[in-house]
Amino acid sequence: MDFVLHTRGRIGPRTLLITTAALPLTGWAIHAVALHKQLAATRRDPLTGLLRRDTYTARARRLLARHGDTATVVMVDADEFKAINDGLGHAVGDTVLAAFGTRLTAWAGPRAAVGRLGGDEFALVLDLPADRRVQRLEQLVRMLHTPVVLDDGRVVDVAASVGAATPASVGSRDLSVLQRAADAALYDGKHTGRPVLATAEHATVPSLNGRRLGRPGTAVWGSAA
Repeated sequence: MDFVLHTRGRIGPRTLLITTAALPLTGWAIHAVALHKQLAATRRDPLTGLLRRDTYTARARRLLARHGDTATVVMVDADEFKAINDGLGHAVGDTVLAAFGTRLTAWAGPRAAVGRLGGDEFALVLDLPADRRVQRLEQLVRMLHTPVVLDDGRVVDVAASVGAATPASVGSRDLSVLQRAADAALYDGKHTGRPVLATAEHATVPSLNGRRLGRPGTAVWGSAA
């Protein structure tokens, strides 16, 4: 039996063609969204939500090119993190790292490049004018020294060391050079509770793959910046 839909007239062949064509397009759209989510997941560290190394590096370089001398490279290293892992367990250590990721993201803002380089080491690139730089870096240190409260109510004391470098302070806009200088400055201020801004001298510290030579893990790093 033939079936004809009566509204104000029959469905024309053009309407039928569009409707039919929309079905596979809808399926492809859903598939594309799923692929986009999977791709986004590969760009971010699943524990902290921060950018993975390659994605961080690409975005960091773009920010350096865009902002020039007002761009600031910041290196962050958790203090006594091994003691937290060994004494309280890796689950607590993961909670601390996730908290650091949240704090770094909140401090840097949505336009920054914020990455987890590995373990308890983080890197950031953001536009930070000179007249606010010291104040903002000190604010970051205070945020990273705020205790982490666990789900069971326990409180974990945490701390981190912070080093920063700018093209003006180091004399280079190369990301590897800036990270190396910021990393060396970080170790000058290790456990002092104060951020250290790198000088050109920090950029001459011996390095491997763009990181301060002798720091844990430098022997197995790939391209550093």
